[in-house]
Amino acid sequence: MKSRRKNILLTTIVVLVLCIDFVGGAWTERKTLFLGGGVLTGSNQNIGLIGEAWNIVEKNFVDRAAIKPTQMTYSAISGMVDSLGDTGHSTFLSPEMVKEEQNFTQGQFEGVGLEIQMKGGKVVIVAPIDGSPAKNAGLHPGDIILKVNGAEVSGLSVGQVANQVLGPAGTQVTLTIQDPNTGETSEFTIQRAQINLQNVTWHMLPGTTIAHLRLAGFSQGVTQELQKTLQEIQAQGGTGLILDLRNNPGGLLSEAVGIASQFLTEGNVLLERNAEGEVKPIPVESGGVAPTVPMVVLINGGTASAAEIVSGALQDAHRAELVGETTFGTGTVLNQFPLSDGSALSLATEEWLTPSGGSIWHHGISPDIQVSLPVNITPLVPEAEQDITRTQLTASGDEQLLRALEILGQTSGS
Repeated sequence: MKSRRKNILLTTIVVLVLCIDFVGGAWTERKTLFLGGGVLTGSNQNIGLIGEAWNIVEKNFVDRAAIKPTQMTYSAISGMVDSLGDTGHSTFLSPEMVKEEQNFTQGQFEGVGLEIQMKGGKVVIVAPIDGSPAKNAGLHPGDIILKVNGAEVSGLSVGQVANQVLGPAGTQVTLTIQDPNTGETSEFTIQRAQINLQNVTWHMLPGTTIAHLRLAGFSQGVTQELQKTLQEIQAQGGTGLILDLRNNPGGLLSEAVGIASQFLTEGNVLLERNAEGEVKPIPVESGGVAPTVPMVVLINGGTASAAEIVSGALQDAHRAELVGETTFGTGTVLNQFPLSDGSALSLATEEWLTPSGGSIWHHGISPDIQVSLPVNITPLVPEAEQDITRTQLTASGDEQLLRALEILGQTSGS
């Protein structure tokens, strides 16, 4: 058995990021299913039943061209995982999905850059990734994917939908999207691209000494980037901080701990509870560079996984007020169990909790101050603030950002 590595916690599936909630690399002893020629091994009676069904299909199905062993195998494994009822969390990963998930942790990937998850039986966009073709095309959190390249996705798993959207840079995919607010449908033809994720961006808001600091993801090295940025903000006279975690799909667990530890001096960042009910605290790391700077955290329905860990840690420690909307609710720690062809099972083995023991899974983190954005208003990002005036900031419609300014003592009209 290989040693367990608990260094990754990604949120849901990200299409052409394919972020999967994932901690790990653990192997466990498991029965092996060999489908070549319909031969199976294993003592479990139910495995033999799978073999019976396989052989019947292979021998009798009239459309011989439709018998595709790899597709049948992957569908069988997906169905097995889906039957657990851990929708949107535990999942089967094709080799392509495993590769994209690994690429995301390195901060670069090919695709359209959509984080998706199954919710209420529908494939829902959690968030478009900053700078991605999906975001540039105008897709929004909460949008529902109805079709991929004209084919209905109803009845498919998230992984199956992700595989349909997967493809190399330079190719196109057409998504049929439903607006959850109006019910209207639209088609978006998006060209896949090579995306280099810029995790940390910031800008001093006009007319203030408050830094708007956005974290777009938790890829490898983001803690070091944040440390340098915080030091730069302080050197430029920043007196307060708005930490923007809106539409942040998460990333590495180790980076979530590192990020939260920049603002805390003691206590825990999170708790992990295993299947036996045992709880393990994950403590704050020493050496944070901004433990006393006044701050507000912005969250919304696209704030997920590692971003929820940071939000919950700061809220429970009364270190910052959370402004915005309830987060997505990703709360399981998943381990990846590699399979022999490069595919993998990503299975929930633990649940993570806030330091006070609050459950996030399926519930999310509620803000201290509920502020919803007006319909069709897109959250401001630091890149868009380079040339705006204070008047333009006030008129932006980003009520969450403006409310954060008020809390930090610099109202929109000052």
